[in-house]
Amino acid sequence: MTTEALTQDAAPKRPHTIPSYLDSAHLGPWAIYLEQVERVTPYLGKLAYWVETLKRPKRILIVDVPIHLDDGTVAHFEGYRVQHNTSRGPAKGGIRYHQDVTLSEVMALSAWMTVKNAAVNLPYGGGKGGIRIDPRNYSQGELERLTRRYTTEIGLVIGPEKDIPAPDVNTNPQVMAWMMDTYSMNTGKTSTGVVTGKPVSLGGSLGRSDATGRGVFVTGAAAMQKLGMSLEGARVAVQGFGNVGNAAARIFHDHGAKIVAIQDVTGTVVSSAGIDPYKALEHLRSTGKITDLPETESIEKDEFWDIDCDVLIPAALENQLTEANAGRIRAKVVVEGANGPTTPAADDILRGRGVTVVPDVLANAGGVTVSYFEWVQDFSSFFWTEDEINARLERIMREAFASLWDVAEKHGVTLRTAAFIVACTRVLEARALRGLYP
Repeated sequence: MTTEALTQDAAPKRPHTIPSYLDSAHLGPWAIYLEQVERVTPYLGKLAYWVETLKRPKRILIVDVPIHLDDGTVAHFEGYRVQHNTSRGPAKGGIRYHQDVTLSEVMALSAWMTVKNAAVNLPYGGGKGGIRIDPRNYSQGELERLTRRYTTEIGLVIGPEKDIPAPDVNTNPQVMAWMMDTYSMNTGKTSTGVVTGKPVSLGGSLGRSDATGRGVFVTGAAAMQKLGMSLEGARVAVQGFGNVGNAAARIFHDHGAKIVAIQDVTGTVVSSAGIDPYKALEHLRSTGKITDLPETESIEKDEFWDIDCDVLIPAALENQLTEANAGRIRAKVVVEGANGPTTPAADDILRGRGVTVVPDVLANAGGVTVSYFEWVQDFSSFFWTEDEINARLERIMREAFASLWDVAEKHGVTLRTAAFIVACTRVLEARALRGLYP
């Protein structure tokens, strides 16, 4: 029987077990991704024959990262790089430095990158990396040595045409500069395209720093327009005030919305009159905390979910909206700036309450979209203006949103399921066309 006949007429005859390197009783974030794939499978038609491809990463690299600390001792850190799928192009995804990084988390993040890149039709697969470290406890010199050693350890799987890392939680353009330099030294030539999110002086792209937050705004505003909501005076609550959260807050503010709450790791501040995100960012940089911001009051962390707002932007970490708090959300629209902030159970609750969720695989795709622009510019050595970057970004995000909205209405599903339908179809079509080698 030919592969084509199998694709059309057969289905897998044996259930696949959870890989032995994971604990089936405690799958972590990977379990959320697997449930999302299960939910989309009935909509894949004949391509469901290949769906098991989505349920296991193509390649997992776990590395030991030893460095000399400033006190003269040697410390060892766990490092990961996961390439989930490369059927449509090289792997693409960020590197995070966080004390709670796990294999399950990096696997899930790499898989969501596969979906994200396909949902906005970028010519990439999904990848992700991380080091299990709390960077707040280490000096700049220690972090540089960590980055360079990690880059060397994963150097055999990354490259401009293989796997292109980018910034993520607790990493930034400086970390990308160290990665690019290390890879270049090891290969004997300057290779600017090996990472994105670099400083502009090293081949980075204008508009990259605000790109993820801008994508959150563009897709959030598009959802509001579909729902007949006005941007002017709309009340917005932002969880997470790092690169994504503060950019989204600033751009919503610039378009007339009112930021009524900001939460980060240092606390939660609210103001019914509105918070100026520019002043909030200046205060955070000067004091190291969001609390004690003039003309705001502080509330307890858990009270954030009770804020009366029109738009909620979770832009921190995964698993923030859960079965325990989804029933308390008072927003009409949730725009996911973070990766995986909403569990499937919370998704169901929010849908039942008429809350529109713009999923992470669309809402925060602005970052990887401008990373794609950066990669293209590095290959061509021809760079665009920031206005050109922003215009191209907004066009791609608006077109992707409109396409997913139409699919959601056609099938009567959420935007998240619509994104998975579109993305998984594209990935599995590529898989089916390429076939299996040998």
